[in-house]
Formats: sequence, C-alpha cells, structure tokens
Amino acid sequence: MQFGVVIRTFGVLFLLFSTTLLPPAILSLVYADGQFGHFAAVFAGSAAVGLALWLPLRRKPLPIRNRDGFGIVALMWICMSLLGSLPFVVGLDMSFPDALFESVSGYTTTGATVLIGLDNLAPSILFYRQEIQWVGGIGVIVLAVAMLPMLGIGGMQLYRAEAPGHVKDERLTPRITHTARAVAGVYVGMTAVCAVAYVIAGMSVFDAVGHAFATLSTGGFSTHDASLGFFNSATIETIAIVFMIVGAISFNMHVVVWGSLKFSSYFKHDETRTFLLVTLAIAIFCAFVLVQSGDESNVLHAWRLAAFEVVSVITSTGFGIVDFSLWPVALPVILIFASFMGGCAGSTTGGLKVIRFLILARQAAVYTEKLIHPRLVRPVRVDGRVVPPAVVDGIWAFFAVYMVVYGLLMLVLMMNGLDQVTAFGAVAAMLNNLGPGLGEVAMTFTSVDDTSKLVLSLAMVLGRLEIFTLLVLLSPSIWRG
Repeated sequence: MQFGVVIRTFGVLFLLFSTTLLPPAILSLVYADGQFGHFAAVFAGSAAVGLALWLPLRRKPLPIRNRDGFGIVALMWICMSLLGSLPFVVGLDMSFPDALFESVSGYTTTGATVLIGLDNLAPSILFYRQEIQWVGGIGVIVLAVAMLPMLGIGGMQLYRAEAPGHVKDERLTPRITHTARAVAGVYVGMTAVCAVAYVIAGMSVFDAVGHAFATLSTGGFSTHDASLGFFNSATIETIAIVFMIVGAISFNMHVVVWGSLKFSSYFKHDETRTFLLVTLAIAIFCAFVLVQSGDESNVLHAWRLAAFEVVSVITSTGFGIVDFSLWPVALPVILIFASFMGGCAGSTTGGLKVIRFLILARQAAVYTEKLIHPRLVRPVRVDGRVVPPAVVDGIWAFFAVYMVVYGLLMLVLMMNGLDQVTAFGAVAAMLNNLGPGLGEVAMTFTSVDDTSKLVLSLAMVLGRLEIFTLLVLLSPSIWRG
C-alpha cells in the first residue's frame, strides 16, 4: 500500500467535499435560514485540510496499482461519510451516531433517515441531504463500472470488457477518466431531464431538483416526511417510476444506447430484460394480492400502489407513497426479498444485482441437465458470451460471504435489543442500500439506539462496497511492500 497515494487522495476528497458545501451555502443566503455560517465554517476547515494534504504531493509521480485501489475505494467512502456528517453536527446539533448514519445513508444512496420534521427543516440542509445522494450516485457508478470489475470483486470481472475506457492491465491508469466522463455525462443529463419533468408535473423547482437528485441516484431521500406521497400525484409517481428504472439500468448500457440511438438494445440485453420482466411480474402479483385480500377494491389504484412500491424497492430507492410493511399476507417480506436482487450491475442500485442471479440460475439449469446427461458440455452464457468459470466462482463466494455477513449483523442487532422482524428488515435495508425496513424501522430509524446505528452504518458501507472491498483490507499482505 502506497500511503502517499492515500494521503493525496484524502486531500482531493477534502477539496471535493468542500465544493459540495457551496450550493447549500448559497441557498442558505437566498432563504436566510441561518445555516450559512455553519456551511462556511465546515467549508473553510475541509478546504484547508485538503490543500495541506494535496499540495505537497500534487506533482510527485505515484503510480497506483490494484492493491492500492482497494484501500482508496474503501477509505474514500469512509472519509466522505465522516466529512458529510459535519454539517449535520454543526447545523442541526445532531449526535455523532445520528449525523454519521444520515451521512452514510446519503453517500451510499441508501435513503434511510433518523430525521423527522423534514417539512420544517432549513432549505439549505434539505438541499444538502439531497445533494450528497446525487454525489454518492456518481461515485457508485464509477465504482461499479470502472473499479470493481478491475479489482475482480464478486464476479464483477464480467463487465471488464463492456464499459468504455476499462483498464485491463494491473495499473489504475487515467483511462478510468474516460469511463467516468461518459457515465457522468449521461447521469447529469438524465437528472436534468427528470427535474424538468417534475416541474412540469407540478413540483416547485426546489422540490423538483431535490427529488431528481434522489431519483437518478436511487437514493430515496425526500424533502418531505411523507416522501412522494406528499404530492399525491399519479403523474409525479409515474415520472419517478420511469427515472428509478433508468437509474437501475447499467449506465454502460445507457452510454451505448444513447451513443447509437438504438433503444432496442435495452431489450436485447439479458440482464436489463430480466430486470424489467421480474419487476413487472412482482408488481402484477402485488396488485393482485392487494385486490384479492380486500385491501384495495379499485384495480387501477391497486396497480398504482403496487407498481410504485415494487419499483421503489427493487431499485433500492426507497421512496414511499404508502407503508408497504402494513400490506397483507407475505407482501412486505416479498418486497424485502426483491431488494436482495436489486437492479443491474453498473447502476446506482444496491442489492446483489440481477446479473449474479441470472448467471447462477443458468448455471443451475446447466447442472440439472448434466445430472441427466453426465457427459454434456455446455458453458454458462450471458448475451451469447461464455461466462468464465472464475466469474461464476467469484459470484458463489460473494453470495456466501454476503449471507454470512447478513446473519452476523442480524445477530448483533438482536443481541442489542432489536426484535427479530426489525433486525431482519434493518439489515436487509442497509446491506441492500434500500432505506425502509420492517417493524420499528419501516419509516424511520429514529428509535434505533446509537450502537445499532453505528452497526447499520457499517452495513451500508459494506453493501455499497460489495463487502470484499472492505474485507480485503483485513489481509496483512495488502499493507506490506
């Protein structure tokens, strides 16, 4: 591990973080909400530290190799989460566990919150919450399409050849910037389109921009306690559904499709097609159960609720128009299970990703055939390409570790006093970067104790970094040499 690289990276992160404080500081002046001094103080401190760390090393050649990538990626998210908590501590006088939880939730695009009374908060603080999700969304995309495939995390090597600008040798070279630039351009453009659509549908400009940030990042923070249910508008919900799905599809795919204008490519892509079909099937099933159980007598209204909540959960956005944890039969648990699948690899969503489930399902089909025809030779294919055995092995390892971590975190929360349903839902919501859970945490995590909040903050980071990125730092070999 080259510590010079880490120090310089920290300097850049401090400087980047300081720039994110400028928009809410300006808004604070516009709205005169009393938060300008707080944002200015945090800005000055973070900028000063950033310059002190970055300037001495800015011209020093420091080649970055894969082993350094693990440390940089993990420390980047931890550092930004710690920095992001400062405006909450200074501006809202929140305790450190609460502020850290809110910050981690924003940067990891989880959308869980400990805040209540959002409708009465200072506009600059509300904007800051929405902004850190959006910034986190860009980081998530770059992580998913540039870093994880190269680092070989949990079978993500499959995407090494698909994204523009991927690095195929052992160095982290500036070619990553090509990937980042392409996906960031699409991300920014789609966010702008989403904001305009929200304004046309009746939102104020402030709400439209804030919710566009939360929609494309599949983060789920809102400027209102009632989330999108505050607007009670089918048009706004439809716009949200469309752009949550956009955020859940691989941004590699968006770059390719929008570059060629061949929109049929979305439906020819195995992972995207599977994601859309599974989402549609679950939504239809939920609407059917709502009608059959008598919870909803109007079929169209049942479909409206089911479509929105299913898309919100499976994309790990977490917007709400109703409390789905109160739905009948097994629907709440079905939705939580759906969050484990998540969206497509290379998107802003959480969860295990559709591609992993797709590959394992096809491997199971091949294995079943081999039981009948032992001499059968048939590789697993995705989009017509053979999936290397190393990728399948990586996926199995990822699943195993994911489940072990899930079980351990759930046990820790239960030992800390949470009931089984709440612990199950909370860990699922955090590891899958979903936001709302079950039981006591169906709407907010305010009632959770400080120790559990810190555990859940760790769970959010583990889920966002696909677990191995953090676990590999426990290996002594990465710190040698």
